[in-house]
Amino acid sequence: MNFDIFQAFRTLSMTFGPSGREHGIAQAITEMIADTVVHVADWHHRVDAMNNLIYHHPGKGKKVLLAAHMDSIGIVVTHIDDNGFARFAQIGGLMLGDLINCRVRFANGTRGVISFEEKTEYKNLGFDNLFLDIGAKDKAQAETCVQVGDFAVFDGEPFVQGDILCGPYLDNRIGCLILIAAMAQIKETDCDLYVAFTAQEEVGLRGAQTAAFAIQPDYAIAVDVTDTGDTPERKYPMAVRLGEGPAIKVMDRSVICDDSVKRALYRAAKQAGIPVQREIMEFGGTDTGVIQRTAGGVKAGAVSIPTRYIHSPNEMASMTDIRNAAALIAYAVREGFEK
Repeated sequence: MNFDIFQAFRTLSMTFGPSGREHGIAQAITEMIADTVVHVADWHHRVDAMNNLIYHHPGKGKKVLLAAHMDSIGIVVTHIDDNGFARFAQIGGLMLGDLINCRVRFANGTRGVISFEEKTEYKNLGFDNLFLDIGAKDKAQAETCVQVGDFAVFDGEPFVQGDILCGPYLDNRIGCLILIAAMAQIKETDCDLYVAFTAQEEVGLRGAQTAAFAIQPDYAIAVDVTDTGDTPERKYPMAVRLGEGPAIKVMDRSVICDDSVKRALYRAAKQAGIPVQREIMEFGGTDTGVIQRTAGGVKAGAVSIPTRYIHSPNEMASMTDIRNAAALIAYAVREGFEK
């Protein structure tokens, strides 16, 4: 990578872009590509009706799609009471324990703290017991700052410590950053190459479905985060560890990855000297699943970044894994899939 990973991630992480509101993050990614990809004139880009940001590098070979979702989880205001406290619904999957006394930020800059009804025992708390406090004295004052239907995201500052990158929205701004870095490394390829920064993944893989249908690629690689099995007393054993290389997905709940794509990635890893892991995620899914099922079917696989505390305000990943993921994808695309 020819740019500072931390500063690039900080820019993307702190750009407002929850599901359905991706315009700001799409603009930030466009600007970053313009500044980073030296041969950017070789790429054409557009934004489709779903707010997917799609880049195209024309070629005479097989049609290849690289995809990473750019949207994030968040909350949406559903009600404001007479005392100025707001109730909210989830945008994407949230864990209740991650939200207690969590700070959030709205598009207009308003900030607030999520708290809970203290008369309910902690063990009995549900999302209905949570509320948002923006410091308003009453409903009228609150409504000068936020309205029902306004979206908010985690409000946190990323940090780097040694090889560790930590902050909100590694899922999946780090996947977007990896694709930008891969684009910078793919100076020449025979592939008819598309790179899609997809919308609304967190609420049902919606953007990837429409993007893949429009492109109808022969091969596809999705980039996203995956859980790890290296924290104390894990409930679900998993053979993925932080810092031991990007993970090549074997399967998750939504997809069994194509063997030819996996072989291409393993071959690229061996030839480039990049350590990789094998990922089987027993729950959840990524854009890979809907891309694979597009039209008559797509040979699809995925590269995953081992990440702790996914969907929390403080996700954690390895800088080395991130660099290696970009190099792996670029190498695989340059070498091709049909060997």
